[in-house]
Amino acid sequence: MKDLAAALPANPWNPVRVLSIAGSDSGGGAGIQADIKTVSALGGYCATAITAVTVQNTQGVAEVMPVPAETVCAQVEAVCQDIAPQAVKISMLPDAHVAEPLSEILRRHACRNLVIDPVMVATSGQALSRPESIREIVSHLFPLASIVTPNLEEAAALAGMGIESEASYLQAADRILKDGPAAVLIKGGHAKGKGMNDLLATRAEPGFPAWFTAQRISSRNLHGTGCTLSAAIAFFLASGFETVQAVALAKDYLFNAIKAGKSMVIGHGPGPVNHFFQPVPCRRPRKKRDRTR
Repeated sequence: MKDLAAALPANPWNPVRVLSIAGSDSGGGAGIQADIKTVSALGGYCATAITAVTVQNTQGVAEVMPVPAETVCAQVEAVCQDIAPQAVKISMLPDAHVAEPLSEILRRHACRNLVIDPVMVATSGQALSRPESIREIVSHLFPLASIVTPNLEEAAALAGMGIESEASYLQAADRILKDGPAAVLIKGGHAKGKGMNDLLATRAEPGFPAWFTAQRISSRNLHGTGCTLSAAIAFFLASGFETVQAVALAKDYLFNAIKAGKSMVIGHGPGPVNHFFQPVPCRRPRKKRDRTR
């Protein structure tokens, strides 16, 4: 060990650091597990704060056991004090009492690049967050968010309206932005049709939304795609990319992870994507002026 330590460079690598605040998926495809895989595959370092323990596999969620708010906040405090994450990704918060003290910790540590994936319901239909929890998240955490990433059903619930046409996407985005986030990405993957349209809108440029269009990949292995996308966005924001670039890079990563994992057989139900289709070694954070890859 002494020889190994002596061989290490004087200026060690400083990988991009992301804190994931999410629930644990015992099946390994979504939640904390998907976030760790995503950030690691992209060459970053993922710290965690577990908000719930779930009993689930590829066939569904059997039970959700929230972690007490005090324990969630203690995990976040410990990570922020020592590791100083460059981005924070928040998804499943089943305990309504955690949002306000969590927002105070994030403010106190001046946490940046906050990505919120407002997980409400699992793919299997199991409720993962109570309505009162969502209200607390919107009230206390949305104003801190660099971006929120609801799917179509979540966006409709947050905006209080149906979303079908292009105009309704824009109207829903405007309503969600009024709750305080700097940007919102409405994911259209649950819409019918061969193509998928995602809308990115920002408060800074309300007249210039960005549409992302992609063809569907025929695969049943789509468990954890929302977690994977939001974790990748957090990684790229921490790496110094602007929001639209971070979203584009994250969507490209997810598209290829889905394509690489469509033939995998994990369990008897919808499996995960292939996060490690092209893993990247840990790297230094990019400087703000360096936009190239």
